[in-house]
Amino acid sequence: MRLSLRFILPLIFALGIVAYAIIPLADSLIFKKWFTRDIEIRGKLIVSTLQDSIISIIEQPTDADSKIQKVFGRAIQDERLYALAFCNLKHQIAYKTQTFPKEITCETNQNSVEPTSEIINLPKGPLHIAYHSIDDSGKHFGRLVLVHDISFLEKRSSDTKAYIFYLFIALGAVISLITVFIAQLSWRGWVKGMRAILKGEGLMRPNSQTESAELSPIVKDLRLLIQDLDTERRTRDVSKTSWDARSLKEILNSELMGDEVLIISNREPYIHVKRNEKIEIQFPASGLVTALEPIMRSCSGTWIAHGSGNADRDVVDKNDRVRVPPNDPSYQIRRVWLTKEEEQGYYYGFSNEGIWALCHIAHVRPIFRSSDWAQYVAANEKFANAVVQEAKTDDPVVLVQDYHLALLPKLIKERLPKATIITFWHIPFPNPEVFGICPWRDELLSGLLGSDILGFHTRFHCNNFLDTVDRFIESRVDRETSTVTNKGQLTSVDSYPISIEYPAKWMDTQKPVLECRQHIRKLNNLPQSLFIGIGVDRLDYTKGILERFMAVERLFELEPKWIGKFSFIQIAAPSRSSIPQYQHFESDVRALAIKINNRYGQEGYSPIILKVEHHDPQQVYEYYRGSEICFVSSLHDGMNLVAKEFIASRDDEQGVLILSQFTGASRELLEALIVNPYNIDQCAAALHVALEMPKEEQRNRIRSMRGLIQEFNVYRWAGRMLLSAGRLRKRKRLFGHIKDFSIGILKR
Repeated sequence: MRLSLRFILPLIFALGIVAYAIIPLADSLIFKKWFTRDIEIRGKLIVSTLQDSIISIIEQPTDADSKIQKVFGRAIQDERLYALAFCNLKHQIAYKTQTFPKEITCETNQNSVEPTSEIINLPKGPLHIAYHSIDDSGKHFGRLVLVHDISFLEKRSSDTKAYIFYLFIALGAVISLITVFIAQLSWRGWVKGMRAILKGEGLMRPNSQTESAELSPIVKDLRLLIQDLDTERRTRDVSKTSWDARSLKEILNSELMGDEVLIISNREPYIHVKRNEKIEIQFPASGLVTALEPIMRSCSGTWIAHGSGNADRDVVDKNDRVRVPPNDPSYQIRRVWLTKEEEQGYYYGFSNEGIWALCHIAHVRPIFRSSDWAQYVAANEKFANAVVQEAKTDDPVVLVQDYHLALLPKLIKERLPKATIITFWHIPFPNPEVFGICPWRDELLSGLLGSDILGFHTRFHCNNFLDTVDRFIESRVDRETSTVTNKGQLTSVDSYPISIEYPAKWMDTQKPVLECRQHIRKLNNLPQSLFIGIGVDRLDYTKGILERFMAVERLFELEPKWIGKFSFIQIAAPSRSSIPQYQHFESDVRALAIKINNRYGQEGYSPIILKVEHHDPQQVYEYYRGSEICFVSSLHDGMNLVAKEFIASRDDEQGVLILSQFTGASRELLEALIVNPYNIDQCAAALHVALEMPKEEQRNRIRSMRGLIQEFNVYRWAGRMLLSAGRLRKRKRLFGHIKDFSIGILKR
């Protein structure tokens, strides 16, 4: 009965509020405005009828008083017309009926040509007074005053209020009875069982006799949900959690119960290329691959990616799959084949000339072509079909990666509605004003909102996404919970700062730091005493390579003592060389390097050493370990893992990191020298400070940053997302059981 009252009392209260609001509204709208309007219409008809007679009498004033009284007498025979009067041009009452109240004069709105009206309350009751101008052929004769008795409205208003009151009482009684009946009939056992569960009976003690048999389909899920909450509480204390491949596998087994994991990205982790009739394996220069490859080795799932190597088709099986890593296979790559036209439009065109330029805001105008968009859509469809083909269950955990596949989450959700889709956007996400210039912005946003979980590097990028959705998509944005509901699909938007494997597998084969120093100087024909700065990037205009070189040049201008004592080695992996913007950028980089070397170079000494070629991770790590400075000058970047790789490589706790403030890493690696890459003088000063920094200060800075990277490594990044996915999947299963159970009860 108490539960029933919880339904009934709020219902009665709500109906009372509605009645309280409707009664005055009805009184004002129906009985005052509507009836008043009716009276005014009747008044116009009366004036129209009397006007000619009144004008005729006024123009022939003989016995005018008697004639007008006869006219007025016939008019007030209307049961509601109480009195009449005529006001002359001097605004005086010339003629009136005996019933005309003395309180009414001709002074009201005396100069108004349009009909006017008012309601006055006299001891006899309320009266409606209307003033109508009497005109003919442009000549004004005066005004006719009509007085209606509207006391009947009060009685009608009172009767209606009573009717509405009784109606709501009857309605509340009927609904209450129905509510009580359904509650008692359908939910008695449910309520009993849920009360037992909330008390801990049958949940914390599975063998308890108080467990309701009707709840058996969901009790298991409820137990798992509580355990999940307990797990979440424990994992918040990351200092007590060792995030590594082993702990990630434990999460997959315990929280996801060994569920199937699929990763989808444009770039593949291993590329097979044919050189000199031999097939070689390349590890691409990609932060995405650097972060995800260790995860896949732990998950033992399937990585779906575009097969871009010229020997990729030679090594796959009949299902386009290949086991990797080559020396110790632990997962498989499923390659998706794209035609040259698709690759040109989807990857080089829309993805990189369009979205990449749009999101990085590096003063390069994005280019959008409808032909590129068509190829982008087609490529996303191919990836979606591959996901369906590779999925062994109808509810896999799918990790969609980056801007190349923005349409994919929605496409997968349409084909596999039960799938848990985690999408991570690896580049910055701009504000609505910037993103809004994309002709297909709505389609991209809707595609991303097919995700269950949508991750960005920073909270700033999350807020930009929420603002953009709020601006352009008809959906419900809840900023308190950071969720978006679009067409019934709930998407959780959160920041998951990406990191690297720690310790990196590439450190296993590294020589001591001293040997690395000697080797890279010998390899580049440099004196052993020379200080070296290192930059490792794809040859991309967003990486600030030109600004980096200009900072070196400015250093030599401000501090000439470093000429001949400091060289900067730039490793620039070729990237997107078919795009004109990248071709021009490479030319500019080469030209600036030549200019600086011609200006400050000497025999046997080059200030800038530019290496536009691919380097394996082992080689890159050797350069990290053999250099005194790592300079990351990105003009705009999502995270930038080069900064974290450099810190992770320095187990000698020496070296200085100069880091752009426009990287996500600058929010974490606070002990680096943070600079504005557009401020060349500031960057040059940072180089000088780095070159003269005492070893003890270097050690303190590096040690702090290494501790952070160790604690917040890539396994923690993946673990957080997978824990979120695990909670989401358990919640969906629980709600699904509750829904099925409820439907079953109602059908009984």
